[in-house]
Amino acid sequence: MTSNSSSCDADDPNRPDWQQYAQWDRHHVWHPFTQMQDYEPLLIESADGCVLTDVHGNQLIDGVSSVWCNVHGHRHPKINAAICEQLDKVAHVTSLGMSNPTVVKLARRLAEITPAGLEHSFFSGDGASSIEVGLKMAFQYWRQCEQPEPEKDTYIALNSAYHGDTLGSVSVGGVARFHEMFEPLLFNVLRVENPDTYRLPDGVSPDKATQYFLEKLEATLAAHHQRVAAMIVEPLVQGAAGLVMQPAGYLKGVRELTRKYNVLLIVDEVAVGFGRTGTMFACEQEDVSPDILCLAKGITGGYLAMSATIATTEIWNAFLGDGLKTLYHGHTYAGNPLAAAAALASLDIFADENTLENVAQQSQFLGEQLRSRLADHPLVGDIRQRGLIAGIELVADRKQKTRLDPKLGTGAKVCQKAREKGVWLRPLRDTLVVMPPLCITQQQIELIVTAIEYGLSQLG
Repeated sequence: MTSNSSSCDADDPNRPDWQQYAQWDRHHVWHPFTQMQDYEPLLIESADGCVLTDVHGNQLIDGVSSVWCNVHGHRHPKINAAICEQLDKVAHVTSLGMSNPTVVKLARRLAEITPAGLEHSFFSGDGASSIEVGLKMAFQYWRQCEQPEPEKDTYIALNSAYHGDTLGSVSVGGVARFHEMFEPLLFNVLRVENPDTYRLPDGVSPDKATQYFLEKLEATLAAHHQRVAAMIVEPLVQGAAGLVMQPAGYLKGVRELTRKYNVLLIVDEVAVGFGRTGTMFACEQEDVSPDILCLAKGITGGYLAMSATIATTEIWNAFLGDGLKTLYHGHTYAGNPLAAAAALASLDIFADENTLENVAQQSQFLGEQLRSRLADHPLVGDIRQRGLIAGIELVADRKQKTRLDPKLGTGAKVCQKAREKGVWLRPLRDTLVVMPPLCITQQQIELIVTAIEYGLSQLG
């Protein structure tokens, strides 16, 4: 595949060369989740479909959808055109006290396609912000609903959950290595066991896992529901926790228990929404409608920063009234028309290109390839998958499921070697993540698995 990109300054004799860009990158750009002392620049100059092209002309399959957000591939002509058309009208209109037709259409469209009862979209800029808004909504709701319960001032979250990096989203998160430094700044939450189908507690069989985890949750709710405003959960898959897969029926049980104990349910579909698990939203697979739904990443097809926190009419009504009932929260670029145009185009592509059908086909092929070619490797402890989300967990001992020493950086080494075979992957420690754009082809999937095979073979 050749790059057909162009640059406005491609022929500029004063344009810096790639060595200069690399030097500036090391010195001026502070990269997230990156130890800058060890950082080696990888400068992507262009992209097309599922392929990235660096400044040297090397091509890499984008095996993680540019950190889980790219949906239909890079430079999709329909999304490009939608952004250009909107750009000829207006690039930005504040959502504070005014609106824009494109944004209104997106809010209406989201109300039509999300689970039943979700009618009111609050737009912001990223996944963590959408969580922050949801937490505030839940907290304020209990203070001004028809039957106020102001003692509800805490949340339930899963162990090892990840919901973003703002202080509120970090508080409900539970990945210690990411956030333990900031513990003095965080509020306390109630934590329940991870519904992990790979590392089940002693004595718990797979067929009893759902019952076990729900019983643990109910014990917490029974003891503390009077002060719990909401439970927050990623449905089906805990992403940054290591692609932890939940047992069937867990999400549905969570919804039933939160209703039973009068606790709101916030569902974080930042990573799993927009077709990633095989349905438009992961909630659909267990027929769950939350009170608050948080969306981001794929909402614009991976083009522009945007997120949405979508609430039920019951919650919305609690904020109607005098000024003190207002949700005093906002972002300058919330409801940006360019992002909304990209989001609407992305939703059109799902219908026009039968995206979910391709997800079903390629998910099956990906699973077959991973199991047939990697399952017997002595370091591969588990291969788990939901749709086009797959995790390959590397372990020191397969029988005991013993984790590798994180200081060895085994997962990172495999991914570094995969680059030599033309595939870009980014692990979650020693869990290799395969999460390509939803337009991925079988040939590209084969190349991804081949690159992982090669990376594993190069471990000394």
